[in-house]
Amino acid sequence: MPEPLKINTFNHIGLLTLIKREIDRFANVYLQTIVAPVITTLLFYTVFALAFGGVARQVGDVPFLEFLAPGLIMMTMVQNAFANTSSSIVISKVQGNIVDILLPPLSDFELYIGFTVGSVSRGLIVGIVTGVVVSFFVPLSIVSWGLVLAYAVLGTMMLGSLGLAAGIWSERFDHIAGVTNFIVTPLTFLSGTFYSVESLPPMWQGLAHYNPFFYMIDGFRSGFIGQADGDPAIGIAVLVSINLFLALLTFWMLRTGYKIRS
Repeated sequence: MPEPLKINTFNHIGLLTLIKREIDRFANVYLQTIVAPVITTLLFYTVFALAFGGVARQVGDVPFLEFLAPGLIMMTMVQNAFANTSSSIVISKVQGNIVDILLPPLSDFELYIGFTVGSVSRGLIVGIVTGVVVSFFVPLSIVSWGLVLAYAVLGTMMLGSLGLAAGIWSERFDHIAGVTNFIVTPLTFLSGTFYSVESLPPMWQGLAHYNPFFYMIDGFRSGFIGQADGDPAIGIAVLVSINLFLALLTFWMLRTGYKIRS
């Protein structure tokens, strides 16, 4: 008779299984989760390139289309990272199979890591594919790989953590749509994705620096064009702090069973 599997302090088998589950979720419907976001990004790019005269515009010494591309890539990455964790939890709650996640011997830390790694994976894959496709239309050069990778990981981790917290809080799809429409989308569009924050009046420049999405977009873009409206080091510190806060929030939600245990 085989001996029962012993699980020590860290359940690596369960964690890897959860990560594989989250990656398989979006990989199995790649037309919706990978191809569709790339097409949406290209539509944004086309609108700004043609309808608003982006071909002839400059942002400082940088052509507008080269300035625009990294922001669009980052926007697509973080929106998909948010969608991955939020949809995973909400679908499990609505379908009634959230118990399949809660019953296995996984700690709150392991659950957080599993869901977050899945969301970061989706965000990075979408970002890489989008970057490759966009590079056929505008020259993309990376000045600092360190900044690009740091902001890509921290940004997708932040939105993945936010999506996890929002998914736990939400009781139906309307709730998660509200978070997307009233928090994620406005903060993304007001982050300087389509414009330089330095072009705003002083009061609005100051307000922009209270938007964490600004640091995410600005820092990621600076890794491509070598220019930033803010200090990249401050941006990294802001994102690390927010990620820590969101991690602690989701730990508390998972540990107490907030809205996921009856």
